[in-house]
Amino acid sequence: MLQYKFPKESLMLVEEPQIRLFEDDFIIHQKKEFIGIKYNQRGYTVNDKIEEIIGSKIQTIGFFSGAGGLDIGSQLAGSKVISSLDFDRDSVATMKANKYFAHTQHFHRDIKEMFASDYAKIIKENKPEKLILVGGPPCQPFSKAGYWVTHKNRLGSEDPRNMIGQYLRIVEELKPDGFLLENVESLMHPKNVNAVSDLTEAIDKLGYKLIVYRANAQDFGVPQKRKRVFFIASKKGIIGNPIKTHGEEIEIMMNNNLLPYENVIDWIGKFDNDKYFEPEELTTGKTYDEALKQIPPGQNYFALSERSGHPNPQFLANKRFWNFLLKLHPNKPSWTIAAQPGPWVGPFHWNNRRLRVPESAAIQTFPEDYHFVGTRRSVQKQIGNAVPANNFKLPA
Repeated sequence: MLQYKFPKESLMLVEEPQIRLFEDDFIIHQKKEFIGIKYNQRGYTVNDKIEEIIGSKIQTIGFFSGAGGLDIGSQLAGSKVISSLDFDRDSVATMKANKYFAHTQHFHRDIKEMFASDYAKIIKENKPEKLILVGGPPCQPFSKAGYWVTHKNRLGSEDPRNMIGQYLRIVEELKPDGFLLENVESLMHPKNVNAVSDLTEAIDKLGYKLIVYRANAQDFGVPQKRKRVFFIASKKGIIGNPIKTHGEEIEIMMNNNLLPYENVIDWIGKFDNDKYFEPEELTTGKTYDEALKQIPPGQNYFALSERSGHPNPQFLANKRFWNFLLKLHPNKPSWTIAAQPGPWVGPFHWNNRRLRVPESAAIQTFPEDYHFVGTRRSVQKQIGNAVPANNFKLPA
């Protein structure tokens, strides 16, 4: 176990009693200039492990692949990704830049331009015994009248946003053994009940058994609170739901098979080093720089409100987005990493700065040796849009 030295200087502007909300979690040595935090280094590599999946006869075709979160996860689970697709040039270049996908046929196209015939040669050459499709299509728009149900609408919608419909069209054409459809949790909001009902009916008509599973990434070993919904379909029946691997203390007391939630410091502590410095991380001299420095780790702007007992309140609680000036707590999971965060939208690092690219990537459980292509803004978007890659072989 390693020791991270959290400089007390980072807490200089935090007022009482807010600072106690953070310091009570640790043993404070008054004579030292830092708070010592014990941590383990988490992380893994993939570009040196290609041989582990080359011979797999369970194979995957990825759609809306982005930087490859679901694709990495598929291969970590033992299913070779034989093809990927995305319409974003940088995302496609990112997947091509990694040896882990050297055997994969990458398409830089819109899914509307793809048909079963485009995959015939790839499938013939790879000879999968089981074929799986994975993808997280955009979820707009929703129709009030069976948007995905009729054959005509599934195949022929002219709406350019109809990516779920296009995904189901590809499922119908390729007839895989199973497929996974990932989306934002808000898809399950009551206002979308008819649309979701239509979607599940369409999947049933395609001949698949289905479970709909709401997942929080932190329940599966990801150091991040990230809620999503998964439609998991198979030609054969599916027994039960995915089994969560991590939980809160009270859950672990009732189920000793569960592990504690991952602490974000275990995944990003190693990157708090000058060699990883990025000019974009600095907030010095900007609008809310002083306010950020007054917020203890693990809290947001509420800490500077009357509601939290601040002696000189600067904000009214519930008047801004909850992730305004939101700061990581080293010994807890991160909040959701966003694709296009506003200038003062968190999570921020506990050392009063924006997260570095390798930190955001690690929180999304991308491999440490994974290469990203594009500008910093593009890479941030690729990371934030991804499904956490996860590591199915975490160290004990």
